[in-house]
Amino acid sequence: MATADVLNSTLILLLDGGMDEKGKQIYKRKSFRNIKPSASQDALYAIAQALAPLQTLPLIDIERTDVSQLHE
Repeated sequence: MATADVLNSTLILLLDGGMDEKGKQIYKRKSFRNIKPSASQDALYAIAQALAPLQTLPLIDIERTDVSQLHE
């Protein structure tokens, strides 16, 4: 059976970049790399909420991306 070890995580703030000429939403991303894989979801959410007012664009969503290594 394969197992996975999380190697690193990235916190991503998805920001509102307005609308394009066709009326489609424009998304901007602000990434914070080298987040400890052991960081809890609640801690990352709190950090994102603290960082949101420091951005020039409004916050739409918060994402977390984990990179894992698979092995037997």
